[in-house]
Amino acid sequence: MREVAIVGIGQTPVGELWDKSLRHLGHDAVVAAMQDAGITTANALYVGNMLSGELAGQEHLATLIADFVGLRGIEAAKIEAACASGAAALRTGIMAVASGMADVVIAAGVEKMTDTLPDETTAGLALAADQEYEVAEGATFLALNAMLMQRYMHEFGVEKKHFAPFPVNAHQNAVNNPNAMFPMAISAGKYERATVVAPPINILDSSPICDGAAAVVLVPADRAAEFGAGKRVVRIVASASATDTLAVHDRRDPLYLEAAYLSSHRAYALAGFTPADIDLFELHDAFSIMSVLSLEACGFAARGQGVELGQSGAIAIDGSLPITTMGGLKARGHPVGATGIYQIVELVQQLRGEAGANQVAHAHVGMAQNIGGSGATIVTHILVGDD
Repeated sequence: MREVAIVGIGQTPVGELWDKSLRHLGHDAVVAAMQDAGITTANALYVGNMLSGELAGQEHLATLIADFVGLRGIEAAKIEAACASGAAALRTGIMAVASGMADVVIAAGVEKMTDTLPDETTAGLALAADQEYEVAEGATFLALNAMLMQRYMHEFGVEKKHFAPFPVNAHQNAVNNPNAMFPMAISAGKYERATVVAPPINILDSSPICDGAAAVVLVPADRAAEFGAGKRVVRIVASASATDTLAVHDRRDPLYLEAAYLSSHRAYALAGFTPADIDLFELHDAFSIMSVLSLEACGFAARGQGVELGQSGAIAIDGSLPITTMGGLKARGHPVGATGIYQIVELVQQLRGEAGANQVAHAHVGMAQNIGGSGATIVTHILVGDD
């Protein structure tokens, strides 16, 4: 198998982009990535997306974007894995290049979520849950995460205020991200006073409904110098995916993200790393509780102690394990099928030294983890920036 490198990145701003359709968002991100890589064509395009059929009435999405970008004739496929669709599309592209079946692949993610009424969008997102045993009982993802957060607080004696550092950190980092939906700082006090939407989750625990697209260009690592006009090469040293039960109540322990453990530890083994080797972590902070559960499952904190990484400042840009360095899902935004690619684009920015005011000092090894559903599909990637 060949080692794979990322030689081009592109992204659109995240927000309520009513003047952009799915095809336009996909076009803008893909073209930006192609320009960054210095390419005019590719062998394949894989597009992560969850809701195009349900919310936009448009399937056959990857072929539509390939056509609109001017890449007619290439292989194109939409990849769906709920909110992990972006990372699943990336993994598909990695396998194509690593196997030798393609030399230049574009992996993209795109989602359009704001053209429908909130109830319609919420119903679309619920398609990623267990329809018979969760959705039919009225359990939205907000409700499921609220139950997880409540149980975590009960099991480990944690207070609501202990979660504040996670959204506070995300918003602080978003201030310096021109593509973020919410580039404004918040305080712990504002977090504690925020409107509760599903006890104990409040509005500042929750990532927003939004639109956006991102894309990367993948090539064999031994050819990376041919692309990108001298930019630092970023290699993908591990790609791993794992699953758990779709329904939360079927899990051996609802407060343990087994798929996060499996995919992260498979990735560590592939890369020859341990959690101590990771310089920064783009985690899936769709809700504050998911940040904590991910940190624990990936080996950065013991059970019940994930909140302490926030309390200690370890998760800040200048901390021992920076997370959500450009705002994360909470403040950059969470256009679900695109989120996994946004995470990778932001890692590449860090590993190239292009993150501006949010640059993590001496960033060399970065990890991204994209979660589908309430933890049913979890994809982990580890990237290394060459000196």
